[in-house]
Amino acid sequence: MKLKDNLAKIIVPVISILVAFVIGGVIILCLGKNPFQAYGYLFSGAFGSSRKVAQTLVIACPLIFTSLTAAFSYKCGVFNLGGEGQFIIGAVASIFFVTKSGMEGIPGILVSLLIGMVSGAIWGAIPGILKITRGLNEMIVSIMLNYVATLFMGYVYTTLLRDGSVPQTYAIPDSTKIAVISKSFPVHWGIGIALFLAFAGYYFLFYTSKGFKLRAVGLNATAAFFNGFPVNRYILFSFIISGAVAGLGGSVELHGKQLRLMSGFGQGYGFDGVAIALIAQLNPIGSAIVAFIFAVLRKGASTLQTGMQVPTAIVDIIQALVIIFAVAGTALLKLPSMKQYFSRQLVRKEGTD
Repeated sequence: MKLKDNLAKIIVPVISILVAFVIGGVIILCLGKNPFQAYGYLFSGAFGSSRKVAQTLVIACPLIFTSLTAAFSYKCGVFNLGGEGQFIIGAVASIFFVTKSGMEGIPGILVSLLIGMVSGAIWGAIPGILKITRGLNEMIVSIMLNYVATLFMGYVYTTLLRDGSVPQTYAIPDSTKIAVISKSFPVHWGIGIALFLAFAGYYFLFYTSKGFKLRAVGLNATAAFFNGFPVNRYILFSFIISGAVAGLGGSVELHGKQLRLMSGFGQGYGFDGVAIALIAQLNPIGSAIVAFIFAVLRKGASTLQTGMQVPTAIVDIIQALVIIFAVAGTALLKLPSMKQYFSRQLVRKEGTD
């Protein structure tokens, strides 16, 4: 039974992606273009050279962080929709540190990343504290905090740390930039941090007692409470850790790619992370894989448009279809009638064997 459930969790996202690409191909065909040629341009834009692969990984990096944010909190049964705000706050705290402290080099990078992580954790703890103490809906609180973080960032880059007449902050010192792997493969080492967190999160959730208890709270908080689990503590813990991951992601994005804050920084990453986590069935490693697929679509979209004169909106449609089919497929498999059907098929197969 466990093998069947795990297989379903893999098959549903794979089928969703394939069906979305098929429908996207039909739309491209209706536009009078060759879908096979179009997808050739799409994938060549993402994989055509080592430099393009590196750029795809750079795009995937923040998506991995925000998808891990959503996956970790959702496993505890709480809905942290504030990944974008926590991502932004982590970057804001880091830009203050690197531009005001004077600390440079590797120590400056490490301390800045730590400050971004702690800031994200504090920002993430706010909806958690309000939930367990006042019973407030964490989705509403975390979404509203996204707007607060965005407006605060706007205040920072237009006034406090504004670089002359341009509405953006000062650039971080060159010595605090996260180095790239190589000149021929220019992806910064922040991708290594993201992948490490994906594997570490998977190990924690599925191979430690604390992870088991956290998942138990997510499956049934009432039953977990009567079995002696500190439910409120795990809820707050999930918000703090997910916020820390998002804050670290914002700091990594600042030091590895953006190098300064300006309008649009972090925009959309939070809700993209939620979608990616849902497609990946809240699996941290699966989230990293789906984030890479989304990055492939985004990196190849410009090549698709220039090579075939196909609008980049096609890529947005494919992404939306993947989300719809993945969520719908997961919900379908959880229906009692579908569970009974697969159970009967399993019993019949065991009987014939």
